[in-house]
Amino acid sequence: MRQYSILKTTIAAAVMLTFSMGAAQAQDVVRLGNLKFAHYGAVSYIKEIAPKCGIKVEEHVFAKGLDVMQAIIAGELDVGATASEAAISGRAGGAPIYVVAGFAKGGARLVGGAGQKIASVKDLKGKRVGVTRGGIQEVLLLAELSQAGLTYSETKGKDVQLVFLAYADLNQALMGKNIDAMMQSEPQSSQAINKGFGTEVIKPYDTPIGEPVRTMVMTEKFYKERRPVAEKFMRCFVEATRTFIDSKPTAEKYVRDVVFRGQITKDDFDDAISNSPYSYDITPEHIQTTTDVMVKTGVGRMSKPPVAKDWVKTDLLDQAKKSLNVK
Repeated sequence: MRQYSILKTTIAAAVMLTFSMGAAQAQDVVRLGNLKFAHYGAVSYIKEIAPKCGIKVEEHVFAKGLDVMQAIIAGELDVGATASEAAISGRAGGAPIYVVAGFAKGGARLVGGAGQKIASVKDLKGKRVGVTRGGIQEVLLLAELSQAGLTYSETKGKDVQLVFLAYADLNQALMGKNIDAMMQSEPQSSQAINKGFGTEVIKPYDTPIGEPVRTMVMTEKFYKERRPVAEKFMRCFVEATRTFIDSKPTAEKYVRDVVFRGQITKDDFDDAISNSPYSYDITPEHIQTTTDVMVKTGVGRMSKPPVAKDWVKTDLLDQAKKSLNVK
């Protein structure tokens, strides 16, 4: 009986140990929301090096940033990569998030259809311009149109008719002459130019926003309650980004072969990243300016715009950069 009791105790202890190990491993899983663009490649690369960072990253790819926000609100993600306008709209709509880093700059281009003779924003008068609703490209387009003194609407009657399409459909619409120009992301805008059915009009960085910074956001719960894992994730982000900045061949191979599965050329990648370089940093001032422009142009229709200094938290980033000797 005594041997049986000892055996039972040993088995129970083994079961508890296995359970606790499994719980610990589950605790170190980070659910990451991402988008399929060239400048989001370093974020995607985090999952490849995550084991050496002591975590497991489960990447979930979405069509647009607002979808990432919806998944965060639903409790399905811990971290998300998105353009600033989606993060701002998400926070205004109740998403419990903090902006913790910026992972790329730029990433937008106004492209005219071949033969359209559009040399400036003013030349868009009387044209149909495609853009993705709710994206940073919409914010930049409306800021550029306002700056040029042009009116705009989805219906005819204004200077510019807006045509809202998904990122994936804009190039087809321009090629098929269903729109005259588009404000597009990368690498799609570079593809349109390299394939000859589009020409660059401008890189839209002369508005108060400047070059838009793509944002890494964390849920408040992840940031506050799983701090050690959040620290590991942020170090992994900095390591992945440094790898892509320091080793262009690694970045190109991963983005072309893994993210896009051979669907973009070397020229597409080179042109895209020259217009959307990888980075680390973000400031409350940049997020506040973007918020102010969104309010002015009506993008997001926020009843209570968030104040950037309340939810831009870069302490984890600063700590990670310091630990890895990244300036």
